[in-house]
Amino acid sequence: MRAGPRSAPPSPRRRIALGASALTVAALAASALAAPAANAATTDIQILATNDFHGRILDNTGGLEAGAAVLSGAVKQLRAANPNTVFAAAGDLIGASTFESFIQHDKPTIDALNEAGLEVSAVGNHELDQGYDDLVNRVMAPYDAVTNPYGGAKWQYIAANLKMKATGDDAVPATWIKTVGGVEVGFVGAVTEDLPTLVSPGGITDIRVEGIVQSVNTEAADLVAEGADLVVMLVHEGAPSTDCATMDDSGTWANIINEVSPDVDAIVSGHTHLAYNCSFPVAEWASEGRAVTDRPVVSAGQYGMNLNQLVYTVDDAGQVTAKTQQVLALEKTVAPVPPSTTPTYVPLYPVDAATAAIATDASAKAEVLGAVELGKLAGGFNRAKFASGGENRGGESTLGNLVAEVQQWATETPEAGAAQIAFMNPGGLRTDMLGTDPGNGAYPRTLTYKQAAVVQPFANTLVNMQLTGEQIKKVLEQQWQRDALNKVPTRNFLRLGVSEGFEYTYTQKEVTEYPLDDPRTPDVNESLTAYKGTRGTVTGMWLNGEPIDPAATYSVTVNSFLSTGGDNFFELANGASKRDTGKVDLAAMVDYLATFAETTPLPVDYAQHAVEVAFPANAPTAYDPGSAVAFGIKSWAMTAPTDVKDAEVVVSLDGERLGAFPVDNSVNTTTVLNDDYGTAAVSVTLPDDVPLGGSVELRLTGATTGTSVVVPVAIDRADSTTVGTPNKLFANSKGNGVIKYTTTVTAQFGAEITGAITVYDGDEPIATAMLTAPSAGTVTLTLPKLGKGQHELSVAYAGSETVKPSTSEPVTLVVK
Repeated sequence: MRAGPRSAPPSPRRRIALGASALTVAALAASALAAPAANAATTDIQILATNDFHGRILDNTGGLEAGAAVLSGAVKQLRAANPNTVFAAAGDLIGASTFESFIQHDKPTIDALNEAGLEVSAVGNHELDQGYDDLVNRVMAPYDAVTNPYGGAKWQYIAANLKMKATGDDAVPATWIKTVGGVEVGFVGAVTEDLPTLVSPGGITDIRVEGIVQSVNTEAADLVAEGADLVVMLVHEGAPSTDCATMDDSGTWANIINEVSPDVDAIVSGHTHLAYNCSFPVAEWASEGRAVTDRPVVSAGQYGMNLNQLVYTVDDAGQVTAKTQQVLALEKTVAPVPPSTTPTYVPLYPVDAATAAIATDASAKAEVLGAVELGKLAGGFNRAKFASGGENRGGESTLGNLVAEVQQWATETPEAGAAQIAFMNPGGLRTDMLGTDPGNGAYPRTLTYKQAAVVQPFANTLVNMQLTGEQIKKVLEQQWQRDALNKVPTRNFLRLGVSEGFEYTYTQKEVTEYPLDDPRTPDVNESLTAYKGTRGTVTGMWLNGEPIDPAATYSVTVNSFLSTGGDNFFELANGASKRDTGKVDLAAMVDYLATFAETTPLPVDYAQHAVEVAFPANAPTAYDPGSAVAFGIKSWAMTAPTDVKDAEVVVSLDGERLGAFPVDNSVNTTTVLNDDYGTAAVSVTLPDDVPLGGSVELRLTGATTGTSVVVPVAIDRADSTTVGTPNKLFANSKGNGVIKYTTTVTAQFGAEITGAITVYDGDEPIATAMLTAPSAGTVTLTLPKLGKGQHELSVAYAGSETVKPSTSEPVTLVVK
């Protein structure tokens, strides 16, 4: 048996690679390829795969996370039944881990997967949470008690689309190949193209992320040329849903399914945490007359709940004669036995003793480290949720806002930047902050260090910067996600948590846009293909009740991941006067709880900081006094089941209640990322005495949640009517008769008339006057001497701040 990155010489079982030059050969040999000899021996090659394990080393007794010991036991049992086995993974084995692993830098997970016999894995984005240097020089480096006590992964990480910027060399090996039962099995790895926005860009400054399809196709062809009989793609990218019938229709994942070359026999995926067991026909295989003409596209879901199992039957000629594929659950649910209402979870495979010892030791150390009490909670701080209970990273949440508030508080001192505002990315929150249940579900509860740590396991530092109001607006509008090529990424919308005192309103609409041409695909011009997506526009921002000035500068704090443009918040990379405070996010939470929750339970703030206010398309730009103002609102409700919600939203003006409107707090069952929950239709009548020509602020409030936002409404100026009348219609040019011209201006709503009037003879101004409040809109002017002939006299009122201008109808004066 041999294994290694591209170490194999060509094999006599090598498949014919169907390039242009090989088509004739393929056509002539189709019948030979289709029918292996009847007495040909075969070997069953078993590929077991996991993905998105995220350090779940313990059996979650309240769910289907079987833990590392059962995962290891399953692999060992299946390997014992078929020694011709490779145990592989599609990335995110470490990072965003549970406390038992996280607190020890994921060393327990590395040890457990080593014991389970993991041999090869794609690089996931979370493998790079601490940067490229950490992956290569800690995780992948040999264990040493002194120089590398937290490393030592014995499996090979691979990624064909990660290159060094300076040289173009592989950042990690692109492929790995192993002889299994006489069959050459090659693996090619890849990581999501969204990587630069999913990890701190500062940690991968030397790395270039290339296109998945082109990179994989190139390396897969090389594997075949080197003698690989089977080629398995391990990719840390995945389907947006589990529906096999639609996942190849459009989008990033569909492009991978449809464009990865026929050299690849199976696609083992991850990243989206969904379990699916699909297969898709490969036209070239059918035309070659192969026995197997469909390619598996699989994922084991998340957290060690399942294993993917692929079994290929390969004959002595290196041809696949049969294939099976399935998702193997590692635990099963046993219905509760009355009077209990709680189901139990039973392993379907043996617990591996050696791996269990690793997990037990890690748990014991973590219990000591994590048992320290930090403070008390008056209620649960939740992430946003879908109706199914799954996390919705597109929703505003009490937890996201709390963490942002903590980070603003931790950096509000002058030496830390005097922060006024803080933002928190939803992906940095890995679980809800609920405290220790006393057994009856009641609050208040105590929060331990462990319970706080698992919320923010990334050890990001807090970075302070200066942003203008216009830049803050741009940051908020980047919540409607676009990547560096102006494409909509897998997660289309990410709602930032914001600190106390900062509120904003927005609108959103569907738009047609074009991506930029991707330089990684020189043969395709992506900029020619339009797509539809949602764009948001921030319509108002306030800090402690004062409008944000677009030209003014504000002190803003974010974590180190966001500070360099993580999660496609590119504008944060442009902040001025950046300083890394060195304060770790978890340490900030510990200090905050010690200050505010040591004796008094920390209350939950259910107020929304972001509310959509959408006026109808035909709404006027300004309203008359006494007219109706109608608009819709969304994002009025937090979405976790235990979050407090408003039954109605009250609209008031200067303290006067104008109306109350019911709020629909239902949460959709879809998994589309957005914050469209908590909706209401508002229609109020403005008072007759609202000030003309300016604006008023409607105040929307929720009595239960404390949500309070302002909706500015422009008030129109009053329409005016101007008439002008000379004291005579006929005059003698030789006489001394004086021509007087009386002007009267009236306006709607009893508006006060002030401002200039001008009398015109045709287009020529001949007299002016000023209307003042005491004149009540009427003034009489003496006109200059006019020549013989007809004179078309009119008067124009210039208007004022509260009254619109107007012009009288002309009157003909005849001078003889």
